[in-house]
Amino acid sequence: MNNMILPLQPRLSEKAYGLSQTHNVYVFDVPRNANRLSIAAAVTAQFDVTVVSVNVTNRKGKAKRTVAKGGRRTVSGSQTALKKAYVVLKKGDSLPFFASVAEEEAKQKAADEKAAKTAAKESPEKKRSRFRRAGKKEQEAKS
Repeated sequence: MNNMILPLQPRLSEKAYGLSQTHNVYVFDVPRNANRLSIAAAVTAQFDVTVVSVNVTNRKGKAKRTVAKGGRRTVSGSQTALKKAYVVLKKGDSLPFFASVAEEEAKQKAADEKAAKTAAKESPEKKRSRFRRAGKKEQEAKS
């Protein structure tokens, strides 16, 4: 397995995004026969990063059953089994999977700041109307 190139498929989910942002952990779907050493070597070779550790989980495929129209015929099947690798990278290293999400957040933040600045410029300061001043002058004259 060490000589072969592993097909690494990144899992792009909310949980994987959160792990990558907080703990510098990236999640991959890997072949069922891959081990930790081959996964670490494949990540290092493909992305030029330093791998600190690799944790692997096996998810057994769930049994599913579908009932055909009329209820007479059932079709049994199962979801495919899955092996996931949680790869921890050295501090400072990162992978470009969620780069577009980070760019989108930065653009949104910049747009919000720009909108706040333009709103602050356009908001008129409190100006006294001439009627208020006239009313005050009349009150002063009566006193």
